[in-house]
Amino acid sequence: MPPNVEVRRSTRRRRTVSAYRDGDKVVVMVPSRLSKAEEEQWIATILERLEERERRRRPSDADLESRAHELSRRYLDGRADPVSVRWVANQRSRWGSCTPDDGTIRLSTRLRGMPSWVVDYVLVHELAHLLIPGHGADFWQLVGNYPKADRARGYLEGVAAAAHLPLEADAPDEEPGHDDGMHHGDGLHGDGFPHEVAG
Repeated sequence: MPPNVEVRRSTRRRRTVSAYRDGDKVVVMVPSRLSKAEEEQWIATILERLEERERRRRPSDADLESRAHELSRRYLDGRADPVSVRWVANQRSRWGSCTPDDGTIRLSTRLRGMPSWVVDYVLVHELAHLLIPGHGADFWQLVGNYPKADRARGYLEGVAAAAHLPLEADAPDEEPGHDDGMHHGDGLHGDGFPHEVAG
C-alpha cells in the first residue's frame, strides 16, 4: 500500500469505495468484505481517480495559458492574445492581474481548487484588460460575454467575505473612460493602490 494512505473498512459499506484527503494523507473507505487483493486493486484505482480529479482542479501554468487562449477565442473573438499566463503566490488581496504593455496575466494561487468556471471568469476578466485597461462600460460589456460572469463574481465575493477580505462597491456602473490607475471593487482587486493594470 502506498505511504500516507489510511484504509477504513466498514461493515455498513456494501459496494462503494471512496477516498478523500485529510491533510497530507488519503483516507480510503472500503467495504469490510473485500479481500486484501481486491482492497489493493481498489486503492490503486481510487488513488488514480483522486489524482486525476485534483490535476483537473489545479491546472499548471501551461494549462492555464492554453485555457486563456481558448477563452479569448470563445468570448473575445480571439482579440486578447496573452504572451504569458501563470500562477503567482504573492497576490493576497486580488485574484488576478495583468500588464497590457507586455501581455502578461497572473492569477493568484488562491484560485487553485476553485471551480473551473470561477477561474475561467478571472481569466476572461484579465483577458479583457489586455484590450481595455480600465473598468468602464465597454470593459464590462466584454467581460459580460462570459455567461457565468455574474455567478463567478458572486462566488468570489462570498469567498472574500468568508475570509474577511476587504470588499469594495461594484464597478460595472463606473463612468466610461474613467481610469485613474486604481481598481475599484470589481471583485478581483482589493489593495486600492495604484499598480499596473491589475485586472
